[in-house]
Amino acid sequence: MTKADIVAEITKQTGIEKAVVSEVTEAFMENVKDAMVGGDEVFLRGFGSFIIKRRAEKTARNISKNTTIIIPAHNIPAFKPAKTFMAAVKDSE
Repeated sequence: MTKADIVAEITKQTGIEKAVVSEVTEAFMENVKDAMVGGDEVFLRGFGSFIIKRRAEKTARNISKNTTIIIPAHNIPAFKPAKTFMAAVKDSE
């Protein structure tokens, strides 16, 4: 499902204009992104949490050049679904 599909589905379910739904969807995603860039995590009860995971520094190998490189520690965004969300997906099989 794409962002356009989500906008179309919300428009169909609520009767709100597609342009308004698209603007709200974009604003939501921008707010989540801005919060995470600022170091905050976003918790949506019953849906899940957008969290920041810290990856430790590690050593890797460049096989083509046969050299060792160090990948510095860094943050990555992650999504942790709520228990009710996970249960609903598991039961849909």
